[in-house]
Amino acid sequence: MSDATTIRDRAAGAVMGAFVGEALGLGPHWYYDLDEMRRDYGPWITDYTDPRPDRYHAGLKAGQLSQAGYILKLLLSSLVACGGYDEADFCRRLDEELLPLLDGTPVCGPGGYTSQSIRELWRQRVERKLPWGRTGGHADTTEAAERTLALAVRYACEPDRLAAAVAGNCVLTQIDDTVVSMTTAYGAVLGMLVQGHPLDEGLSARLMALVARGELPFHAVTTGNLQPPRPGEPDPPRAGTFASPDALLTPSYVAAAAADPQIRIEPAWKVSIVYGMPCAIYHLLPAVYYLAARFRDDFEAAVLHAVNGGGQNQARAMLAGALVGAQVGFSRIPRRFIDGLEESATLCRLAEDLAAQVCA
Repeated sequence: MSDATTIRDRAAGAVMGAFVGEALGLGPHWYYDLDEMRRDYGPWITDYTDPRPDRYHAGLKAGQLSQAGYILKLLLSSLVACGGYDEADFCRRLDEELLPLLDGTPVCGPGGYTSQSIRELWRQRVERKLPWGRTGGHADTTEAAERTLALAVRYACEPDRLAAAVAGNCVLTQIDDTVVSMTTAYGAVLGMLVQGHPLDEGLSARLMALVARGELPFHAVTTGNLQPPRPGEPDPPRAGTFASPDALLTPSYVAAAAADPQIRIEPAWKVSIVYGMPCAIYHLLPAVYYLAARFRDDFEAAVLHAVNGGGQNQARAMLAGALVGAQVGFSRIPRRFIDGLEESATLCRLAEDLAAQVCA
C-alpha cells in the first residue's frame, strides 16, 4: 500500500490522466474506418490534434476538451468547493452551466457534440421539467463513468461511500442496472489503484473481499476464491445490491490475459477490434482494463494505443488514462501532455485540490 504522499500523486494522476486521454481523442474521435483515420492523421497519432472540419467536434483546437471533459470539470469543481460530493450542488451546476447550452440535438453544446445520455437528460429536465431523480435514461454508454471517476478518486479510501456516490450520480442520467453495475465496478477498480493496489490477477479477489464485508453492494453466493456455497447456506440478501459481482471479476480476467505470453494482441491498439469499437460500456471497459494492465507503467503507451484504435477512442483513452494515471501518478505523466492541455493550470489545480481530500 502507498503512503499518503503517493496516494495524493496517484489521485491527481487519475484525474489528469482522464483529461489527457479525453483531449487526445478530440481530433480522431469516432473513426470506424481505420484507413480513413490513418489518411487524415497519419499512421500513428502521438499528440493532440485538431478535429477535421467535417467531423465531430469541428471548430475545436488541439488540446481542448469536449463535453465529457467539460462535465468532469463541473463535478470536480463541485467536489472541491463542497469538500465532498453534494448531489444538489452538482445538479445545480448542470442546471446553470450545461443544460442552458444544449437544445437536445447531437451537434450542439460545449465540445460541439452532446452524447445520448445527456441529450436524454436535457429532454427530461428541460422539456418535460422533471425533477432530479426522475431524469435517468437507458443509454448503455460510458458517460457516467467518465464523470464519476472523480467520485472514485475522492472516496478511494472509503469503498462503501465510493459505491454509493458513483451509483447515485450514475442514475441521474443512466438507470439501466447493468450500466450502473459496470460504472460502479470501474469506480471501485480506480479507487483500488489510487490506494496503490496493482491492476493484476489478484485485484478482483480484493474487490470480492470488500463485497463479503458489505463494503461494495454486489450480490454474491460463492465463498472464497469463487468456490460454491456450502449446503444449507441461505441466499444472501439482495436488497440494495447489484444482481451479480461479475463486473468486479472482469478486470482480473483481462489483466491475466494481458500478462499471459500465450495471449497476444499485437499491436495493442487492436484491442479495439477484439472487444469492439462501439460506444457501449460492455465494449469499452474490457479494452480499457486491458490497456491499463498491459501498460501499467507506461502512461503514454496506454493512451496512445487507446486513441489509435479508432471507434469510441475518446472514452477509451479517457477511462484508460485515469487507470494508468492512478498507477504511475501525476508526476510520471509526460509533461508535454499536461502543457498541451488548454486551461492546464486550472485543471491541475482542481486535480491537486481533490487529491488533498483523499484519505485526509
